[in-house]
Amino acid sequence: MDNKETIMTCALDLFYARGYDGVGVQEIADAAGITKPTLYYYFGSKKGLLQQVLNNYYQILDELLDRAVSFQGHVPERLFQIARAYFDYAVRYRKCYLLMLALFYSGRESEGFQTVFPMIQKYYNRIVQVFEDAANELGNMHGRQRQFAVGFIGALDHYLMMCLRDGPEDKSVEISDEQTYGIVHQFMYGIYS
Repeated sequence: MDNKETIMTCALDLFYARGYDGVGVQEIADAAGITKPTLYYYFGSKKGLLQQVLNNYYQILDELLDRAVSFQGHVPERLFQIARAYFDYAVRYRKCYLLMLALFYSGRESEGFQTVFPMIQKYYNRIVQVFEDAANELGNMHGRQRQFAVGFIGALDHYLMMCLRDGPEDKSVEISDEQTYGIVHQFMYGIYS
């Protein structure tokens, strides 16, 4: 692992454990076994480091969502593909997923929120588009595509939070296809009712 990768790995571990605002640049440098000038050389600032860490992991989610969103089928099938991709990502990249959520719920003027918001917004807009595309199929949208997107993402995030909160971090979490179908079915029931 090169210096840049080592720094990003140490930063993710520290940000995940104590929050972005609870970690200083010197602490990251010490954990990575480098000097502060080396960190600044690679990333420019602590915020630049956070951006690079999040971008690297978001690219993975973005690719998974590209495939899931492009799946052609009825709404429940598309939502299953999206949920499956999202769950697979969150379980595999648990630290980054949970860090992204924590940053999203931080103060709106904070560096953390400002860094993660464009990524969350892009993901949200993709889900809105799925519901926009499904307006004819569902028939009862009545301009509620954004509301449905918020509800769907919220259901996924809440389920993940419940699954990921218990047990040690090295414990593997599995979310089966059956569980995923159940969540999508429950969500769809709310739409159809």
